Amino acid sequence: MELVVQPLGRALSVQPGQNLLGVLEANGIPISYSCKSGRCGTCRCRILEGKVLESGRDAKITNPDDDNHVLACMSVLTENCVIEIPEPDEIVHHPAKIIKGTVVSLENLTHDIKRLVVKSPKQLSFSPGQYATLQFTAEHIRPYSMACLPDDDILEFHIRAVPHGRVTSYVFNELKVGDAIRISGPMGTAYLRKKHTGPILCIAGGTGLAPVLAIVRGATSAGLNNPIHLYFGARSSADIYGLAWLESIALQNPNLHIHVIVSTNEADSKYRIGLVTDAVEQDWRDLTGWRAYLCGAPPMVDAAKLIVKRKGIANEHVYADAFYASAN
Repeated sequence: MELVVQPLGRALSVQPGQNLLGVLEANGIPISYSCKSGRCGTCRCRILEGKVLESGRDAKITNPDDDNHVLACMSVLTENCVIEIPEPDEIVHHPAKIIKGTVVSLENLTHDIKRLVVKSPKQLSFSPGQYATLQFTAEHIRPYSMACLPDDDILEFHIRAVPHGRVTSYVFNELKVGDAIRISGPMGTAYLRKKHTGPILCIAGGTGLAPVLAIVRGATSAGLNNPIHLYFGARSSADIYGLAWLESIALQNPNLHIHVIVSTNEADSKYRIGLVTDAVEQDWRDLTGWRAYLCGAPPMVDAAKLIVKRKGIANEHVYADAFYASAN
């Protein structure tokens, strides 16, 4: 059988039953990966012609609904096939790890958001914008985005209280400084693309600010000169946090432009009123050549995807990890 890999134009001779990721690795085809078990979503590629036998689709948590995308690590070749790998010049290889950390700080950022800081003797390799799974106890496990950079000496997470949420109730009511945490990752495809030189659009809702903070911190640390427009949406002024961090980054990076939007029409509000997606809709006529990072609740992410694609950002240049609330 033949496997054709675009946009490289490589034609590979393959055998039925071979694992797609294994074939790509064996032939030196650049593709991102981490866990190799269908959880992290990093090794996504698109089937252009033919088909593969894919298992574990219920575990695909990153962009599960877009057209003809599969996870290479969970895909078996069964016939002639043409695939497209994403951005071969922006490949990341962060082998999945499980590390142990200790809580060194728990800080209230708003009435329902905590900043969790963890220190570990071992470093977790990741790209800004990715996330990890935190295991507080055997019964309290949830994924959260890193708000820090990989070379920081701590790991930082922002956790919003979910009503009746078993994990967040534990974090807010029982977790304390000195407690041990297991951290596994990294996961996610909405990581900073450092080789892109054009404008960047970041849209964050609520604690979606955490990965966006990592992205703008990463861009600033790397000395990127891209214009960055960051739209941060919150329910009310009481739900806004992190502005001091953003303003500090903006002092270092004059290309960073911060837009804060609240959806509640408050009297004498110093913030723009409305939906964060409406603000983007109003502010930009053409986003051709931009890259977009969308982080937050699924309805916001879905609406933002439609807007940015309609305004000219190619589907493959929209990076999104929606936050799914859970009571578990």
